[in-house]
Amino acid sequence: MYKTHIVVASRRLPLWAMMASILFAMACNKPKTEVAQGYENVDSLPTLYTRDVLSLISDSGITRYRIEAPTWYMYDNAEEPYWYFPDGIKVERFDTLFQTEALVLSDTAIYYEDRQLWQLDRNVHIENFEGRIFDTQQLFWDQRRRTIYSDSAIRITTDEEVIEGVGFVSNEQLTKYSILRTSGIFTVERDSAAVADTAATADADTLTSPSLQ
Repeated sequence: MYKTHIVVASRRLPLWAMMASILFAMACNKPKTEVAQGYENVDSLPTLYTRDVLSLISDSGITRYRIEAPTWYMYDNAEEPYWYFPDGIKVERFDTLFQTEALVLSDTAIYYEDRQLWQLDRNVHIENFEGRIFDTQQLFWDQRRRTIYSDSAIRITTDEEVIEGVGFVSNEQLTKYSILRTSGIFTVERDSAAVADTAATADADTLTSPSLQ
């Protein structure tokens, strides 16, 4: 297992930004694999391979972040350099009681270095600081534009409602977002915790989060 414990200054970074920062630091500290001489397909060889990645990040003496990845490949010699996490990645932020207050989870992940673009695939599950839950099969995070987006079907769950649609764009904190084509809006009944169908209009107009209205 490749385990690290890092101390950071007190600040609330977007979970995505913390994930990228820590993985970059880990990559810089890991020795790169030498490419086999005479091998024709150099771009297909990983320059780094790591198993059982676990990184804990402390803030003011309290563990606040945990990053886990069963396998991590770096392909620096590829025509478009990238990192590959074939068995998924998990990033958590904890409160002072070590309870999860934000989460990023996916079955696989790819990071394209030159474009500074993350691609999460299959069973993508995200929980933000406000308690909103985002579920989709593919999601992108553009570091340069500080934007998260998806062209896939997405489901957003809050304390009050469940929203389903196709196409999504958001800020990094997932607090200001728009669903490009809404297919259903359901109100959550607080007493019974049941979900009542209050709207299910296919191909509806763009739905924007309250933060943007």
